[in-house]
Amino acid sequence: MSTQSIPVSRGDSLNKLASQQFDVLIIGGGVTGAGIALDAAARGLLVALVEMQDFAAGTSSRSTKLIHGGLRYLKNLEFGIVREVGLERNIVYNNAHHIVRSEKMLLPLVKGGSLGKYSSSLGLWMYDRLAGVKKHERRKMLSKEQTLEKEPLLDKADVVGGGEYVEYRSDDARLVIELIKSATTFGACSVNYCKFDSFLYDKESDKVCGGTIQDLINDEVIEVKAKTIVNAAGPWVDTLREEDGHIMSKKKLQLSKGVHLVVAHERLPLKQSIYFDVEADDRMVFAIPRGRSTYIGTTDTIFTDPSLADPSITDEDISYVLAAANAAFPTVNLTPADVESGWSGLRPLIFEPGKDSTEISRKDEIFVSSSGLISIAGGKLTGYRQMARRTVNQVSKQLGLNLRYCPTEHIQLSGGRFNSLEDVKLYINKQQGEASQVLIPELEMKRLVFTYGSNTEQIVNLCYQFYQEETDPILRLHKAEIEYLINHEHCITLSDVMIRRTGMLYFDVPRMNELLEPYASIMGNLLDWDEAEQYRQIASCLKNLDWVPSRKRKAAP
Repeated sequence: MSTQSIPVSRGDSLNKLASQQFDVLIIGGGVTGAGIALDAAARGLLVALVEMQDFAAGTSSRSTKLIHGGLRYLKNLEFGIVREVGLERNIVYNNAHHIVRSEKMLLPLVKGGSLGKYSSSLGLWMYDRLAGVKKHERRKMLSKEQTLEKEPLLDKADVVGGGEYVEYRSDDARLVIELIKSATTFGACSVNYCKFDSFLYDKESDKVCGGTIQDLINDEVIEVKAKTIVNAAGPWVDTLREEDGHIMSKKKLQLSKGVHLVVAHERLPLKQSIYFDVEADDRMVFAIPRGRSTYIGTTDTIFTDPSLADPSITDEDISYVLAAANAAFPTVNLTPADVESGWSGLRPLIFEPGKDSTEISRKDEIFVSSSGLISIAGGKLTGYRQMARRTVNQVSKQLGLNLRYCPTEHIQLSGGRFNSLEDVKLYINKQQGEASQVLIPELEMKRLVFTYGSNTEQIVNLCYQFYQEETDPILRLHKAEIEYLINHEHCITLSDVMIRRTGMLYFDVPRMNELLEPYASIMGNLLDWDEAEQYRQIASCLKNLDWVPSRKRKAAP
């Protein structure tokens, strides 16, 4: 079963919110909320979802961008989590070949490291079997010479061997967007930039029966009626539980901050992805090449600051990540001046007394309040589908329905109309041929397909529609892509485009700088921005990089 993108205007979605009674209202448009929306809608429920920022603007666009099997959870003997997420990553891979790709990961073994040769071999062997890894992708143990041949930048004096295994690289924000679009094809109504304000209660039963939301774009308040409400607000889960006030479980969240830094690939020219020891605190960190960049992370520190929407990246975070990279790759000598971009996200973990953030389980949990409010917290990006399944089972139970069958294992996500990576490559060639008249460069076509998958043809069709009015093929492509993003993906701001739809602000800052003004102009024409608003949008987008050390110095008086 596959889904394709269909245009739904934001105005129509807002009207639907105000005029219908829904079976379930989901608060939160991250991967958990989006997964629940698809599952519930595919089971035949009337679904509404609201997100106070852009879809995926919180934790779900700030991960390590891997659909991975949780190798490190073997250290904590969390075999159930390893098995579940290992099996789940294969399902996500099969349902979204355009945004999930197999990625070889090198695990170097070093003198005095936390991983020994035999324990690593056994751990990777268990990982392969628990996660159901295909035979040809199972781990290979490597000699020192083989490890250094695969990655010459590693410390030759320290490396004693290595292991190679397979993970799956993804684009976390794109995954959320495709889930939202897929849910829409099943009738779900999803709206971003709508802040949940307060709960509505049935006067007789004192059960939640809806809520008021504020449309942050038009500054209007809408009353939404719903038979059940799911709180999938990530770091804000406890805030909503407290606002409801009918808390039954005493469990609460422990937020942990994870920071990733991006440098130019030429400054850290890795041949493949590396998962390496950090000697300072016995943690593991990833370094992953992606296009013109390499990104490094993550940290894992307790977070208590009230600014949940935009957790800061501190000088200490930068020092930690760069020190870890320089220790693993001693000839590169990265400095803060090399940092081009990065992101900081919050993990909404379930608090466990006496444990620091690195020891807390990543297992998800559902809390049901006496008001009927269903809250879901914890978990991993990779396990979103199972989290959704368990949550929708609870919704079904509260509605008195027997909707136990979860169909999402067999639903190809929007844009994912492929059965293999080879199908994706064939599709690129097909679209290149069909787009010959509108002159889309080959590299641009590859970028489009690995971003939008089989929905790329809709952008190509728009290029043909603009053929007479715009003779510059590149500008024509920009116009087509932006129009698609506004009509099909509810893009409201320039930051939506540069961060969560295309990833340029993270992985291609030079290209982003070139396109800020043209994109702002195109969006301005479609969204009725005057020139002043266009420049406000550019400034707001660039504000996401204010913390970058080289930019901070330039901005200093």
